[in-house]
Amino acid sequence: MDLELKDTVVLVTGASRGLGAAIALRLAEEGAHVVAAARSKRSLDEVAERGGGRVSVIEADMRDEEAVAGLADRVVERHGRIDALVNNAGIAPAGRFAGQDPAVWKETMAVNVLAPMLLTQAAGRHMIAQGGGRVVNVASTTGVRGKPHLVGYSTSKGAVVRFTEALAAEWAGKNVQVNCIAPGAFRTDAQRAVLDSPDLLQRRIAKIPAGRIADPAELVPLACLLVSPLSSFTTGAIFVVDGGESGKL
Repeated sequence: MDLELKDTVVLVTGASRGLGAAIALRLAEEGAHVVAAARSKRSLDEVAERGGGRVSVIEADMRDEEAVAGLADRVVERHGRIDALVNNAGIAPAGRFAGQDPAVWKETMAVNVLAPMLLTQAAGRHMIAQGGGRVVNVASTTGVRGKPHLVGYSTSKGAVVRFTEALAAEWAGKNVQVNCIAPGAFRTDAQRAVLDSPDLLQRRIAKIPAGRIADPAELVPLACLLVSPLSSFTTGAIFVVDGGESGKL
């Protein structure tokens, strides 16, 4: 299927590795001009090398409000427009809530909630002015059903889910679609501790009806569809991709 992504301009955050890198590279394969943003310039450059000339990079720290707020403008300066935004960057500090430092919560909210808000606001101005666009927020199954020892992360991703639904309703009449993907367990660096421990891996898989951890390639087609103009009547949707785990709870 032709996703009609040729020469569209897409900004992907957290694109130096994991799901973000996989999404960026597949979008490039589909013909999009991808701007990959993350903190690690070295890792971003590696992604760009694999992007066939269709991936450029911007080094940016999602904790830096000024830098985040200016990202969309930098994309437009480079390409003349911004057709889609994938808010993928995030952090997931674990710990017992009773003793957790409020500074951990502040950082989690800054990266997972405030940064997407600032970036979407800035990108949205351009999208509305040019007649439309798409925003894809990457949340987590913890944003749908909270998990112990990930209380701050669950709270932040729950906020992303509500942000998606509310903004989708506000911008539907402006031809800007806002949707959300809530991934479960995928083979990324974020799951490294689990993947490297046979015992933890076995216990994690036991919770997933599909009986396995997913590969990033299994999420990428959905992300590309939501970035595509073909999803023009899909907005405010939360797509859970977790092998049936949430439905089992």
